[in-house]
Amino acid sequence: MDHTLKASPETVKWGFWDGALPPVLTISSGDRVTVDTLSGEPKDLPDPALGFHVLAAHRAVLGGTEPGPGPHLLTGPVAVAGAEPGDVLEVEIESIAFLQDWGWNLQLPLRGTLPEEFPHARRIHVPIDADSEETVMPWGQRLKLKPFFGNFGVAPPLAHGRLSSVEPRAFGGNMDNKELGRGARISFPVFVPGALFSVGDGHALQGDGEVCLTAIETALRGSFRFTLHKGGRLTLPRAETATSWITMGFDAILDNAAKEALRQMIDLIVEKTGLSRQDAYTLCSIAADLRVTQTVDREKGIHCVLLKENMPSGGRAENRE
Repeated sequence: MDHTLKASPETVKWGFWDGALPPVLTISSGDRVTVDTLSGEPKDLPDPALGFHVLAAHRAVLGGTEPGPGPHLLTGPVAVAGAEPGDVLEVEIESIAFLQDWGWNLQLPLRGTLPEEFPHARRIHVPIDADSEETVMPWGQRLKLKPFFGNFGVAPPLAHGRLSSVEPRAFGGNMDNKELGRGARISFPVFVPGALFSVGDGHALQGDGEVCLTAIETALRGSFRFTLHKGGRLTLPRAETATSWITMGFDAILDNAAKEALRQMIDLIVEKTGLSRQDAYTLCSIAADLRVTQTVDREKGIHCVLLKENMPSGGRAENRE
């Protein structure tokens, strides 16, 4: 079954994740939901003199929604019938489309990867051509866009209470992983009944690291297909694209995030092939890539990427560790 979820003061939460929120939509496993998302607090809106169009829904949400501890506007939550803690929710991103003709990028004092070198605030607005999927930067450079959602996932455990939308965590959240675009399948561990999926923080284009603080932030519409897998041992999100397997790690210390992303990839290889952990560790060293996801969200991110062509079709069951 297909569903549509528009962005409105009734469907958008401003700056937080909370496992106690009631769902705004309940669906069944296998259903598709097309979701509208918004991006930007009031100060992020463009000057009218620039000629960009600000969505009416964006103004309504900013005027009718209580701000939380983070800046992100998250549409949801969507409950999946039958989902229980310990299950796995697979989310396939079937399509992504631009909803507006502009995006924005921000630098702030004391934030970003080089705060000691860039102490002043700067916010720029750039045009988005939805047909060509291109933008032109203020210095005249034309860039091809590659949209994805920076902040999405399931609800955190109830015991964690209300959490800021800034940090990525085991339930997903502000992962800012540019690999998770059109066609990606992301699997999340379920922590509360219904799973309670939300999405926002549309990005038009981002480099690994998102170093100055933000990507080109914009409003996006995404179509998501949800598949519930009963049971499972997943502890962090993992993803699959047409070409790769991707695991993730989050920590305030980048080295620790790298270790966790690597452990997760070793676990994935062992699960899919039967290789020993030691053989999987060797495979990661010669065929997998550790990439910096982002260095700006307090909990930093590393993702480990293994091309599917380098995943063994089977492995030896004996353990030589």
